[in-house]
Amino acid sequence: VLFLFVVMMLDINVDRLREGFWSYLPVGAVVGVVMLAEMTLVLSGPYFGLDAMPEPPAAGPGYSNTQALGRVLYTEYVYPFELASLVLLVAMVAAVALTLRKRKGTKYVHPSDQIAVRRADRVELVSMPAEKE
Repeated sequence: VLFLFVVMMLDINVDRLREGFWSYLPVGAVVGVVMLAEMTLVLSGPYFGLDAMPEPPAAGPGYSNTQALGRVLYTEYVYPFELASLVLLVAMVAAVALTLRKRKGTKYVHPSDQIAVRRADRVELVSMPAEKE
């Protein structure tokens, strides 16, 4: 989701990307067929049937899946978990920095100027006569 958010904020010119679509289509189709064939060969093998997996042991009465997941995550995988959280933090800061960049043609108004405005300076009521059709 974060990757899609960053791609959306980059404002990529889609029309320019679509120009060469048909030239890459045969290569993409060949790669797709090869990947589909590999997945079919791997998943139809004898190791992915129901007979290959033994039945898991029954959980005890005090077993909590959430607690077991938290215990494993914060003991054995604490460094990869912290590293992933730092990468996501940097990505969020980068996404915010990309959206706050200065753009040409955008009019910026200082907040102090907005606060100092009075109604009499902004709104002017004009009485105009009705036009005949």
